[in-house]
Amino acid sequence: MLASVGTVIQDMLEKVRSAQGFIAALDQSGGSTPKALRAYGVADDQWSNDDEMFDLIHQMRTRIVTCPAFTGERILAAILFEQTMDRQIEGRGSAEYLWSAKRVVPFLKVDKGLADEADGVQLMKPIPGLDELVARAVGLGVFGTKMRSVVKAASESGIAAIVDQQFAVGEQILDGGLVPILEPEVDITIADKAEAEAIMRDRIIEHLDGARRKVMLKLSIPSVDDFYRPLIEHDKVLRVVALSGGYDRAEANERLARNHGMIASFSRALAEGITAEQTDAEFNAEMDEAIGSIFAASIT
Repeated sequence: MLASVGTVIQDMLEKVRSAQGFIAALDQSGGSTPKALRAYGVADDQWSNDDEMFDLIHQMRTRIVTCPAFTGERILAAILFEQTMDRQIEGRGSAEYLWSAKRVVPFLKVDKGLADEADGVQLMKPIPGLDELVARAVGLGVFGTKMRSVVKAASESGIAAIVDQQFAVGEQILDGGLVPILEPEVDITIADKAEAEAIMRDRIIEHLDGARRKVMLKLSIPSVDDFYRPLIEHDKVLRVVALSGGYDRAEANERLARNHGMIASFSRALAEGITAEQTDAEFNAEMDEAIGSIFAASIT
């Protein structure tokens, strides 16, 4: 049994490290779920409590994951919300279904949201019970994690705090047996975005140069094309992935394609254009087009 588990983990690792494709971010949490449902055509008056809301978002995610276009041929991995990890898809645990039925590597969003802005950044809130959550995820067949914080200004001290926090929690996750995606997002609307990215890249490289184990990075698409090439090529980085950050899919794809070696990890841009009212044929066609375009932008 242990050998079998080890083989699965090695297969997942090899896929994440070297296969072509992108990551589907299906990890909307409680705060962002109503917006995601509205975009999908499900109005707020169609649910009356959190349980009903999460039932509806799970139906949406299940429809995405089970559609014919959603396979490991073009999708490397999917990031799940905790509630999704704990539910089933077609009679199997969500993480198990992703890997066994689709050959898509499962990740888990572990952060508990953002602290209030201070010093030009929003750090992650504390994550109580992280060790237990990681252990449970390991038992359910999850490969890695993701956690987000946000840079709002080119603040040397604020960005240092964000990167330090991401790597500290990443070490805790690695100790638990999962591979962390560190996500210090730079807000794409800020005037000093390029300056913030320069500060952050230097700080990340400092941590990577002293690291013992490999991590993944999820970053906003940079203002300067190929700016994150030193991170992509660093021997302590498995993969650098991009968030869409508020760009629509066409613009996100166009910008991503200019950043060689960086692959997508899109959420809103992936789900753009799908609605609950679509027939299965319409829905599947829309997903195939979305997956195809994001894949093409991710293999440059």
